[in-house]
Amino acid sequence: MLALRLARGSHPLVLLRRLLVAAASAGVGFLLLCALGYASAHPAHSTGAVLRLLWCFVPLAATVQFAVAVARTDPSTRPRSGLSAVGLGPVRLAVLAAASTAVSCTLGSMVALLFYLHLRGDLSGLPFDGAAAGLLDAETPLPPAAALVLLALVPVAAATASALALRAEPVVAAAPDDSEVLTEPEAPGPAAPPTGLPWGVALTAAGLAVEAYMSRGDVRSLLPLPGGLDATPTGVLVGWTLTAAGLAMAGPGLAYLCGRLLQAARPGAVRLLAGRVLMDESRRIGRPLGVVCAVLAAAVAAYALYGTKPHPLGPLTVLGAVLVLGCTTATLMTSALEARQARAQTARALLRLGAPVSALRAATALRAAALLIVFAPLTWLIAELAALPLTA
Repeated sequence: MLALRLARGSHPLVLLRRLLVAAASAGVGFLLLCALGYASAHPAHSTGAVLRLLWCFVPLAATVQFAVAVARTDPSTRPRSGLSAVGLGPVRLAVLAAASTAVSCTLGSMVALLFYLHLRGDLSGLPFDGAAAGLLDAETPLPPAAALVLLALVPVAAATASALALRAEPVVAAAPDDSEVLTEPEAPGPAAPPTGLPWGVALTAAGLAVEAYMSRGDVRSLLPLPGGLDATPTGVLVGWTLTAAGLAMAGPGLAYLCGRLLQAARPGAVRLLAGRVLMDESRRIGRPLGVVCAVLAAAVAAYALYGTKPHPLGPLTVLGAVLVLGCTTATLMTSALEARQARAQTARALLRLGAPVSALRAATALRAAALLIVFAPLTWLIAELAALPLTA
């Protein structure tokens, strides 16, 4: 009940982020129901039904990551003075964030169920009744228990991940108001460098090597891709999974190195501030940036393989791709917003000390340019290396 009251009185941008989580949850729930409908209508094709269900876990993971990022930036989960006295300590705040996330995802799952039943023709009285009856296997009844279990996957996974993330690492504290006594701003960047860069590079190299070696597999090792795409050796997908995990692990270290490069060769005040802030925010934005790099590299590699071939994608494949790309991009933007909230106190203190606004804006532009210069060529290189064994 408290989560619903806080949601009702939230800022419109906060409500928009929660609605985006609900929309992503609805998309994943719809894909899960489609996989269940296929399994019910084709009991003899159990392998194909399992593969369809496994492909749904890719957008599910992207949705859970986005839900966790939204929960971390939720103002209702920030610690404030006096909340512990009324029983809202760190544990209760984490539970509150998990409840808010579960409410948003449950709303999305309900919308997915209604939309799915409507397109199958099970619900009447609305436009487009049964418009996708053939695609959704409307001739076979849907098992209610299995449908409820699948629809509960996203709310349970997102709520659990949000609670664990907020309990393991404190969220951004509420920024003080301007009436606070002027204090010296804390210098950003004394933070220890991330330690996952060597492991991330090793995983990425291992994934590319496995993909190159297994791309010569025979037909018996093929794993059908969704939509109208060709089948691909299972080892290729395993190698790409390792590559994506390596990029996500190496992201914080690469962002930290970008901050170090900005401060090289006698930096001025703007470059020094941009580099220190980027080093301090490397853990917060590096991992989502690595995930976006992996997703974009996969998209570029897929276009290199299938872009010039007559392989039309099915609507469910397009929906899954949009969910993955949209959720990973939204996660990166939400993490950037969280980083901005974390340095709000320092920015206000610098402005009170006489720093010009143009300097802060220039530092922000420098950070974005440094990340783009490093991660854009890396994305292109990974995509080319991933597509080379398959196109040769």
